[in-house]
Amino acid sequence: MGFYDLLVDPFAANAFMRRALAACVALSLAAAPVGVLLTLRRLALFGDALAHGILPGVALGFALAGGFSVVAMSAGGIIAGLIIALAAGFFARKTVLREDAALAGSYLTALALGIAIISVGGGQGHELMHLLFGSVLAVDETALLFIAGTATVTLLALALLWRGLLLEILDPGFLQAAGARPGLWQAAFLGLVVLNLVAACQAVGTLMAVGLMMLPALAARFWSVGLPGIVRAAVAVALLSAVAGLLVSYHLDVPSGPAIVLVAASLWGLSMLAGPEGALAGIWRRRAHLTG
Repeated sequence: MGFYDLLVDPFAANAFMRRALAACVALSLAAAPVGVLLTLRRLALFGDALAHGILPGVALGFALAGGFSVVAMSAGGIIAGLIIALAAGFFARKTVLREDAALAGSYLTALALGIAIISVGGGQGHELMHLLFGSVLAVDETALLFIAGTATVTLLALALLWRGLLLEILDPGFLQAAGARPGLWQAAFLGLVVLNLVAACQAVGTLMAVGLMMLPALAARFWSVGLPGIVRAAVAVALLSAVAGLLVSYHLDVPSGPAIVLVAASLWGLSMLAGPEGALAGIWRRRAHLTG
C-alpha cells in the first residue's frame, strides 16, 4: 500500500471521511485550549466526569427521537451535563461529601442511567457502541454544522474571556476585588466545557469525548513552559491525533473514538518520555551527568 492509498485516498474517495476530518479539526481547535484551562485548574478528572454525565441526556434524546438526532441528543447532553455539575456542587456544599466524592457519585449514577435508557428504549448493541465510542459514519452534515458552530462559539468566547478566565484561575481574589464575580466566570467556563464535550461526542462518543480535550493538553506541557506555547502545542497534538486516529479507524475498521484517543495517548507518552520540557529523558540525562 502506497503513501497515497494509506494517507490521502481515504479522505479523497469518501465524503464521510472528509466530514469526519472537518469535524475533528474543528474540535481540536476548540477543545484543546479548553483542556489546557482545565489542567491549569487541576480539574483534569472533572472533564472525564462531565463526559460520563452527559450520557443520560444524549441517550434520552436518542430514545425520544427514535435514532440519531443531533438536535435532540445535543440538547439532552447539554442539559444533563449542567445538571450533573450543579448537583455535584450542591451536594458538596450542603452535605459532608467533598466535591470530588459528590462528583464521582453523580457521574457514576448518570453513566448507569444513560445505559439503562438506551437499553429500555430498544437501542441495539451497535447503536450503544456508537453512542459510547463514536463512529465516523455518525458525522453527517447536521452534526458537522453543530460541531463547527460549537468551535466558533468557543473560540470567540475564549478570545473575549481569556484574561478573565486566567485571573479566575490564578488570582480569584484580585478578580473579586476588581468588582467581578468569580462564580460567573466559573459558570461561563463550565458552559464551554459541557458544550465541547457534547460536540465531541458526535464524532468520538460520550466515553471518549474527554480524551481529545485532555490528552493533548497533558502532552503539550512537555513542549513548552509558557501558556501560549502550551496552547499551540495542545492544538497541534489534537490535530495530529484526530487525523491519525481517523486513518486508523478507517483502515482497521475500529470505532473512531478509541482510535483517536489511543493516538493521543501515544503522543502523550512520547511527550512525557522525550519532550523538551520536564520529560523523563531530560531528567535521566541530568541525573547521569550529576552522578558521572
